[in-house]
Amino acid sequence: MNGLVNYVSCGMLWLVLAAKAPDLIRHRRDPYLRSICAVLGLAGLCFFLGAPPTVGAVNRLGGVPNLAAPLTYASITAYSAASQVLIVHWRGGPAVHRVARRWIAVYLCVVVGIAATFALGEAPVERRTDLDTYYATTPFISQMIVLYLVGHLAAAGVTAVSSLRWARQVRGPLRVGLTVLGIGTLFSAGYSVSKLVAVIARWTGRDWSVLATGVSPGAAGLGALATVAGVLIPLVEPRLTEWRRARRTYLRLAPLEHALDDVLTRRRLRLPAPRFASPATRLMWRQTSIHNALSHLDTHLDPGLYERTRRAALRETGDPEQAEAVAWAAIIAAATRREADGPAAPRPYATGHEPAGRTPVRVPGPGTLVRVADALAGAVPLPAARERGAATPTGSR
Repeated sequence: MNGLVNYVSCGMLWLVLAAKAPDLIRHRRDPYLRSICAVLGLAGLCFFLGAPPTVGAVNRLGGVPNLAAPLTYASITAYSAASQVLIVHWRGGPAVHRVARRWIAVYLCVVVGIAATFALGEAPVERRTDLDTYYATTPFISQMIVLYLVGHLAAAGVTAVSSLRWARQVRGPLRVGLTVLGIGTLFSAGYSVSKLVAVIARWTGRDWSVLATGVSPGAAGLGALATVAGVLIPLVEPRLTEWRRARRTYLRLAPLEHALDDVLTRRRLRLPAPRFASPATRLMWRQTSIHNALSHLDTHLDPGLYERTRRAALRETGDPEQAEAVAWAAIIAAATRREADGPAAPRPYATGHEPAGRTPVRVPGPGTLVRVADALAGAVPLPAARERGAATPTGSR
């Protein structure tokens, strides 16, 4: 289990980063997207560099005992800066770029301070898991430890306060994301607090290293994952909502496609069904099949039947949209039977000579198609009283 949690956390974060990479390539000038990817990448790097096997490998390859420590601390500091910049871009405003540059400059100074204090200090004994408490009283090395911990704690505190305060002013997915982000940064603050307490205890002669080796890694893991979740929720939720809406529409259109199945099969008008496709893609496939069938049935659609059924349904329900759906259901059912019997004669209005008082039948839009499918499925009540010659979807020609 040595380092396994670190590598699993790193893998999850970098997997999300890989999923966002195509968006970053297409919109590489978007500072908000760059900030998100920086947070994901640096959070994963912190876990990777902090894993004991990685610490040993870095020290061995670099030829310097504990070289992994300043590299890990620098990555944590960079992650802190990226989190601040992300919040700045998230909130927006006229001074976004200036404020972001200030945060970057501050944490760049912290990174320089980490490098300088490590170079000035001496840490000859390799410590893969408890360097913070082991060298808590060593000149310069202790300053390096305090510097990165205070920098991380400040960033986590500012991010938590800003996100939780902002969450009270917004609604929906953004509020959920900000709340999760604030909770995540509070966990991240627990990482710094537990290590600082362990270091201070070491200054007073006590050994509380369990806080640094046991509590702080768990707080860091929960904090990073919750922070990333908070960032992604406002981005993912709209897409999930769109998929749910597409799936619902796809299922509601099933009765209409079923009514047109004979035409689609005999005339080979249906495209191959997509496999492992998103709900939006499957919905597009079903809509395309329906439109192909309706285009083929165009000369078989009876405008007179449409008008009679629509007027009867309108008198019955008083709802124009529902009446239109019932009328379409009627002429589609009749047209499929006509088409099966043989070719139809051209309609008068197809040549531009529509008889007076008769409205041409126009291809329905996506919203009407759903209501037509509901009518065919029986979800929309059909008119009880009908004009002479009017028909329901299952009526005669």
